[in-house]
Amino acid sequence: MRTNRVKAMLAAGEPALGTFVRTTHPAVVEVLGLVGFDCVIIDNEHSPLDLESTANLIRAADGVGMTPLVRVRTNDPVAIMQALDAGALGVQVPQISSRADAERAARACKYPPAGTRGLATSHRAADHGLMDPLEYVRQADRETMLLAYVENREAVECLEEIVAVPHVDLLFMGPADLSASYGHPAETSHPDVQRAIDRVLQVAGEAGIPVGTVASDAESARALLARGVRLLAISSDLQMIGRWGADTLRALRG
Repeated sequence: MRTNRVKAMLAAGEPALGTFVRTTHPAVVEVLGLVGFDCVIIDNEHSPLDLESTANLIRAADGVGMTPLVRVRTNDPVAIMQALDAGALGVQVPQISSRADAERAARACKYPPAGTRGLATSHRAADHGLMDPLEYVRQADRETMLLAYVENREAVECLEEIVAVPHVDLLFMGPADLSASYGHPAETSHPDVQRAIDRVLQVAGEAGIPVGTVASDAESARALLARGVRLLAISSDLQMIGRWGADTLRALRG
């Protein structure tokens, strides 16, 4: 099993930079790793990616030394187990709105006695059965991460309960969903949304838990790093292609 470089970076207080991937071709992930991204978040929530495509993207990330994370569709123990069994070193779980939600996700990420993850040692994460089973279980519990998605008012109001749950490794903010939850859809700069973001950073900082979020470009990423964010998902594979194409055509056509 691989070492989770992003988990180590965050533990050392270093920022980690990644991006979302929503396309199926492993070459996209390879290129992202070759240019230097620390991780990819393979997006099963907002894309048509299936489990086989996800596993192939994880393989590509491993091949270029990049940490593969998977955003699962729901807070479902089976979906979490399948992503981790395929070799993901962390899962980003949406709609963590209460302590109970966080506990459900955390239990799904860890083997007994710490959790309830179904135990098999013949899958890809355990080198298809070639790893020593006991060593695999120990490494899996040590290296895998839970990124709890804070994306609504309810979550912001009970943050202290969420961060108190063992094995929540990071709070990941969803500004767009927060804006909708606060009644200002797509207005991520609205004062209500920014106050919510400040609260997430404050509570997580007091609990010693890093915070992640999305950034559209380098300028916004620098501003978020200055505010204390430590994991940044900068744009996505498709947005990068679209923006590069639009900028190039604009420059050529005037």
